[in-house]
Amino acid sequence: MPKIKVLSKEVAELIAAGEVIERPCSVIKELVENSIDSGATSITVEIKNGGVTYMRVTDNGCGIPFEDVPTSFLRHATSKISSESDLNSLLTLGFRGEALASVAAVSRVEMLTKCAEDEFGTHYIIEGTEEKLHERTGCPDGTTIVIRDIFYNVPARMKFLKSDTTEGNSVASIVKKIALSHPEISFRFIRDNKQELCTSGAGDLYSAVYAVFGKQFAAGMIPVDYTYENVRVYGFTVKPTFARANRAFQNYFVNGRFVRSLVLVTALDEAYRNSVMTGKFPACVLMIDVAPSVVDVNVHPAKTEVRFSDESLIRNSVIFAVKNALLLGDSPDTFRFREEKKPPVSYRDVIQSEPMRQTELSLNSSSERYKTDEGRRVQLPTDNVKTFTPEYSRVNEKTISEPETVHSLTPNNSYSPCEEREKESEEIPTPAETSKFRYITGDSFLKKTEEIVREEEPPKPQLRIIGEAFMNFIVAEVEDKIVLIDKHAAHERVIFERIKEQQKSLSCQLLLTPDELLLSDEQYAALNENADELTQMGFAVEFGESPSVKVKGLPTVLDKVPSEDIIPEIADSFISGGSKVTPTVLDDIYHSMACKAAIKAHDKSSISELKALADEVYGNEKIRYCPHGRPVMITISKYDIEKQFKRIL
Repeated sequence: MPKIKVLSKEVAELIAAGEVIERPCSVIKELVENSIDSGATSITVEIKNGGVTYMRVTDNGCGIPFEDVPTSFLRHATSKISSESDLNSLLTLGFRGEALASVAAVSRVEMLTKCAEDEFGTHYIIEGTEEKLHERTGCPDGTTIVIRDIFYNVPARMKFLKSDTTEGNSVASIVKKIALSHPEISFRFIRDNKQELCTSGAGDLYSAVYAVFGKQFAAGMIPVDYTYENVRVYGFTVKPTFARANRAFQNYFVNGRFVRSLVLVTALDEAYRNSVMTGKFPACVLMIDVAPSVVDVNVHPAKTEVRFSDESLIRNSVIFAVKNALLLGDSPDTFRFREEKKPPVSYRDVIQSEPMRQTELSLNSSSERYKTDEGRRVQLPTDNVKTFTPEYSRVNEKTISEPETVHSLTPNNSYSPCEEREKESEEIPTPAETSKFRYITGDSFLKKTEEIVREEEPPKPQLRIIGEAFMNFIVAEVEDKIVLIDKHAAHERVIFERIKEQQKSLSCQLLLTPDELLLSDEQYAALNENADELTQMGFAVEFGESPSVKVKGLPTVLDKVPSEDIIPEIADSFISGGSKVTPTVLDDIYHSMACKAAIKAHDKSSISELKALADEVYGNEKIRYCPHGRPVMITISKYDIEKQFKRIL
């Protein structure tokens, strides 16, 4: 057997660095977190060639004293903790003292740092754990760290790096997530001499979301702010119609730290159950503030994974917060006409299209000013040139009646969630007053019942049914808008809610002649194993010789649905759930039942039927989306219609 020996310091440092530093984005994450812990209010991150050859992080934090700089590059040297008890009350992002040591072990590092009370700063250079320079120098307050040639001394690690573009995108993703977690800090990100991100640092989370993801993403967000048993969940979540094709836009932060947690992912899915389309995933920027003793961040070397001491508490907190936000902040979509953009018109074009005398031109040139798409103001003759004011330039124009609100997210009419929240606090009761959530745990899932409490509920607006378009869309008029309702989606949701309310006591309608169905062996076994569930759903099924069954009765909601259309689907849903009937399996079955029983597109419907369905749907906060996540209704304001007909210019 080979002799056992202690590894040299250099080899041990390289091995340990591999646990923390995997690629350039790992370096940026560690350095930016140190900048945040230093109390910085402005942080600049710059990279070149994806960060492989050059990375720079500059902050205006507290700096490091001259004598402490060499110590900061030693492994497990930290100012964040001093005893074992400190691990139970961590509020800083870094604490293990591995960042600088790991970075220095695999790259060439240059540091300039200065404390505010010191007359001179420090210039320090270290390459692969070997100190090259340590001297006093002049520099601004704060710290600047330059990293060059990552993995220059570890060729085996270098070959696993991806292209410069891919590595640069990973760095950008890390910077964006950290910028979201600390909106009170101004972040700048520069890639290959081009600025890609700049946040204001004003402390407004919505402003940070807008800066990171842009106008379109921010337009679909609704605010979240809820406290449950000393766990505060706040931030923004997306309207169901703006759900994404993947989970890339789900951002979770625990005590200001970006984390990945299956508990949080499943909680968000639970909150959006039956509200998003299959294959779509909600986006969010959620902050979870908990006591440090409840969460363990010392699970992974990169500190991106956390463990909660009470997972059910965190899960319920997120579910309650998101459901409350959807209940209070979501509203039917408002349709907007898209006007054709016209290029700016010059005087030469006007004169060539319709000659006029110099006196007429001088008179018309003093006409009303119009704003072009580029934001410049030009004078145009009103008699000869048709112009329009883009929708986003209207300020404080109310296009729909309460309680629906449309925010135009542009520089001319910016939406401040802080201001909106202040208005809401003055005009409407608090979430605790407007809605009470009661969650009953049982059979490993949560059921939600909502009790909406209103002291003086205003009379419900009366719909006037205009007719039906394309034998599928109900057209109605209410107040100052037109309402379009998808009758199949609306009826499907109505039936789905009724089934959910009566899921354990659905009445059964016996058939005059039992239907005999031939199923597969798997379908037969799945139905036989869940016979009690079938009975509770209102089915009367007799199991004969495998794989044949006799359907003697169906739920009353399915009185017009052939049994061969629904029984195999239910069997397949049971099969997909395995040996356990989960809430997801039951919801899939209820989806199938509601879809089969609902009015279909192109079915003939009388005006009275359309009126009854529209009255049941409009104003019902539960019925905003069909069980598959499609919107049930949209509205078109009178203003937009009149604008299209040029009654309003």
